[in-house]
Amino acid sequence: MAAPRPIVVMIHGAFAGGWCFDVFRETFAAQDWTCHTPDLIGHGGRRDAKDGLRGVGLADYRAELATFIRALPAPPLLLGHSMGAVLAQQLAAEGLARGLVLVSPAPRAGILPTSTAEKAAAQGLMSLGAFWQDAIHPNFEIAAHDSLNKIPPAQQRALFDRFGPESGRALFELFFWMLDPTAASAVDVAAVRCPVLCLGGSDDRVFSTATLQATAAPYVGATIRELSGHGHMLP
Repeated sequence: MAAPRPIVVMIHGAFAGGWCFDVFRETFAAQDWTCHTPDLIGHGGRRDAKDGLRGVGLADYRAELATFIRALPAPPLLLGHSMGAVLAQQLAAEGLARGLVLVSPAPRAGILPTSTAEKAAAQGLMSLGAFWQDAIHPNFEIAAHDSLNKIPPAQQRALFDRFGPESGRALFELFFWMLDPTAASAVDVAAVRCPVLCLGGSDDRVFSTATLQATAAPYVGATIRELSGHGHMLP
């Protein structure tokens, strides 16, 4: 009887969808992994009207993912990108992962911004007013400079056109965790007992190498890899 195929669940970040893992999916599938790339609420193929993301937070994303993962035949490897890396850590703390791959991770609660870009992103959100009450649409100029900076310019617009709105509440919970009474982006790092691999691009303009290192710091034996010449969107 053939051994069961290992399972990987890839969790996308803000403004994105499962489509952002197309290359990853091909790579894992070629190694005979069962791959899942679910769209979070209101993202990707589940993109709703703008109002559909109002009031949706990280806990809502996480609860839906937990239900999905618990229905799988075995604990999966969780690969989370950006905001998805925070969700992946939270799910691993619930015992739902055989391993973690954290790609260009957003900072969980407790990790302060250190780079000019990270601080500018928070300031940009504040300039929108009560952004946590609404859904936020992506901006091409910002995306081209920050998250798509290592994508060839001729391809940036087509990739950006696949982006969708993000919950302002979820962004508040990520960027302003110190003001969030629900601690929605907190991770019980002591409860994460699986292997951890952290990957980040040397030219990531969204989250810094310092954030990558701080993400890995509490995980004993975690491996950190900085990928030269890569930006926030990997590969």
